[in-house]
Amino acid sequence: MKKKPGLAFACLCLAAPLVLAQATMPEAPASAAAVSGLSEARAAEASASLSPLDGELFYQVLVGELTAQEGEAAAGFALMLDAARKTGDAQLYQRATDIALQARSGDAALQAAMAWKQQLPASREANRYVLQILIALNRIADTVEPLKAELRMAPDTERLAVLAAMPRAYARASDRKLAASVVEAALADHLAAPATASAAWTTVGRMRLAADDRPGAFVAAQHGQAADPRAEGPVVVALELIDPKQPEAEMLVRNYLADGQGASKAQPEIRMAYARVLLDAQRYAEAMAQLQIVTREKPDYAEGWLVLGSLQLQDNQLAPAQASLERYVALAGQAPQAERNPGLAQAYLSLSQLAEKRKDYAAAEGWLGKIENAADLAQAQTRRASILASQGRIEEGRRLIRALPERTPEEARLKLNAEVGLLREFKQYRQAHELLAQALAKTPEDTDLLYEQSMVAEKLGSLDEMERLLRQVIQLKPDYHHAYNALGYSLADRNVRLPEARELIRKAIGFAPSDPFIKDSLGWVEFRMGNTLEAVQIFEAAYKARPDAEIAAHFGEVLWSLGQRDRALAIWKEGQRLNADNETLLETLKRLKVTP
Repeated sequence: MKKKPGLAFACLCLAAPLVLAQATMPEAPASAAAVSGLSEARAAEASASLSPLDGELFYQVLVGELTAQEGEAAAGFALMLDAARKTGDAQLYQRATDIALQARSGDAALQAAMAWKQQLPASREANRYVLQILIALNRIADTVEPLKAELRMAPDTERLAVLAAMPRAYARASDRKLAASVVEAALADHLAAPATASAAWTTVGRMRLAADDRPGAFVAAQHGQAADPRAEGPVVVALELIDPKQPEAEMLVRNYLADGQGASKAQPEIRMAYARVLLDAQRYAEAMAQLQIVTREKPDYAEGWLVLGSLQLQDNQLAPAQASLERYVALAGQAPQAERNPGLAQAYLSLSQLAEKRKDYAAAEGWLGKIENAADLAQAQTRRASILASQGRIEEGRRLIRALPERTPEEARLKLNAEVGLLREFKQYRQAHELLAQALAKTPEDTDLLYEQSMVAEKLGSLDEMERLLRQVIQLKPDYHHAYNALGYSLADRNVRLPEARELIRKAIGFAPSDPFIKDSLGWVEFRMGNTLEAVQIFEAAYKARPDAEIAAHFGEVLWSLGQRDRALAIWKEGQRLNADNETLLETLKRLKVTP
């Protein structure tokens, strides 16, 4: 179905100043909304540039303006456009176009803008209006020439900004592939010019990404980096493409970062973005390395300290986490409007958690007391509940969570998750099971709740219920990889139905190939099936990607079985440093009668 121009023009009017103008000019053209209130005095002022002898034309402009204000947009537009044609005045052409835009009349607006451009072909402003109106009308194929003209007329100092603004300008195009091909055609000369090649290929890459052409976007990023190895644009495109199925994209990022030595160090924002990609892929050790480089090279870059501290806390590196988070608080507190910084609330919550781990409950409460943003108080209240539970006052903690507001379904879900998480953390599995059962009675096909209930059922020893719930999750949501992994690991851990367990875990890996915990499950089932050497290789990779107490427990046991006792003991000791209370590690050491 052809897109209706009315809605697009409503958006265009509200979005003024125009995208390309906004990106490149200090003063953009006035929006239709701004000029709609033009008074008689302004109409007279607009006509002052005309010949003082042309009283008839002055009257025509005044009548046109008043007519448009009184709701007769078509008549006002006709009078204003006629006056513009008679005088060749750019202001009158712009006003005629704005009247049409305000009236949501796309064809009329294009008529005025085209007439403006025809009479004043050197006008960059006229060309911009034509370009934006064609995009809003979804006449993407007709924008090649106006786009070329915009680049041609832009000063050298603004051309890169124009290139960068193009993907945003075409964001509303209904046919993204057509938009990508049109932009690429318009940029043909700039893709080869040394001064613009990298920026132009970046624009092509972003357009191809929007069109879901990932291979094409990668090729564009390659060309962009080849044109300028220090350019950030191609790297930003490559960051969007990093995927196990396309490892070449990560090489572009690594090339940029590896070259960032001496006076031309990589921008911290790029390294931070790469670290976040690694975190999303659960490649924690590599993310940690990038964050350490960021904080070393730019010690006043606050965000680096926050993410590094959060990761250190997750790894149970309490002293480094404390230092990193306090460093972030000091830096963020110096910024304007620091109290509105959501990162500060996250840091306070993490510092409270650190204090709670040290059983310094007064300090934990003190950090929570610094949170002022109402949106973060729910997390603070949940942390307070955990502090109370740590002191044996779990029912008081539950009441704190239950006292949180429940104005939306999202808030209700957050409260439920917080209370279930509190009960699980303090091994109140029966109460957690009952709470989840009540929630499932209302939404019996909620896969997240079913999965949580299966994990609680396992803790209660109800393995048949756990398996039934996990299979229900898989049936409802076949790509829920956690369910495949949990069921496969449970079978492997009990040393039953091992071929089925391996099949389930491999299915999980198909959905999340970088998840070190799923690799841990695969290593465990291979060990149970007697493939010990293969298991060692799997555990090596999993533990390198994510040093974790549970992975250490399994890895150490495999090494122990091979007679590599010293290395097994070393890994177990490291696992204890990471989390001395890990149940799997404690059970392993007790069963094997080992004291690291």
